[in-house]
Amino acid sequence: MAARPYRDFNSALRERFGCRVQKISLDAGLTCPNRDGTLGTGGCIYCNAKGSGTGAAFQGTSLADQIRAAKSYLAARYKAKAFIAYFQSFSNTYAPLPRLRSLYEEALADPEVVGLSIGTRPDCVDDTILDLLAEFSRHRLIWLEYGLQSAHDETLWRIGRGHSVAAFSDAVSRTRARGIPVCAHIILGLPGENREHMLATARFLADSDVQAVKIHLLYVIRGTTLESWHRSGRYRCLTQEEYVSLTADVLTLLPPEMIIQRLTGDPHPHELVAPAWALEKRRNLEAIHRYMADRRLHQGAGLDASRDGRVDTGPGVR
Repeated sequence: MAARPYRDFNSALRERFGCRVQKISLDAGLTCPNRDGTLGTGGCIYCNAKGSGTGAAFQGTSLADQIRAAKSYLAARYKAKAFIAYFQSFSNTYAPLPRLRSLYEEALADPEVVGLSIGTRPDCVDDTILDLLAEFSRHRLIWLEYGLQSAHDETLWRIGRGHSVAAFSDAVSRTRARGIPVCAHIILGLPGENREHMLATARFLADSDVQAVKIHLLYVIRGTTLESWHRSGRYRCLTQEEYVSLTADVLTLLPPEMIIQRLTGDPHPHELVAPAWALEKRRNLEAIHRYMADRRLHQGAGLDASRDGRVDTGPGVR
């Protein structure tokens, strides 16, 4: 297989552990301040009642059982020999400290789980939680995944995030002060954003102390505010061609040492409203690789020019 034009997560994990490492997506039964009434009750405009998760906790499946089932499948499919427990659904630092400790310890009790990756919001991490994670990080790999989505406060307000860009920067600073690596999530195709808004978000990340990024396509799923916007004509999805070129351009603006954990999402087929091509993950990845190869692009290729001011940097990041 030809080398990818970016630093992918699987390769980075193999470099560290010497074997194939797979993430196991977990549902810990937590919630979010955007759903429990602290900030709101409906969630972000693109989030449904499962919080981008499996709903396993609602079905009564323990973390240990979720891990056991996933290990069997991933070992058979990918020959994985080690695993990272990925707390995915909702905000996985949004609970009392004793409960979080219990959840994290349950996941780490499996000897083949080499670390945790914890998805959360930047406004849901206080110093006591970070101290707990720093304690775990002395012996295991710990990643904190923060949903930034956009480096524009106007956009964050529009999509109902309930936090600012400054909250993200503050959380990253406090997390990195404890030596914990950070993965930032961004979404391409958010309402009200054009190409320059999205590239400005990439430039913002390039200048942040972030070690990895997940790039997501904004797709429409059932039971969300975005679905009603889409059906009424208020929101138009990106085309595949637009997403491919945008993703490639974002990658050229990210430092070559930054790990790319994801280039698109994995919608559940029965939940997806649009675009239909979002289900074609392999084809989408191949299109991104081909687009970059044809233009001789690679991660970080446009970074120096951007920082030197030789290209348009688009709207300011607030």
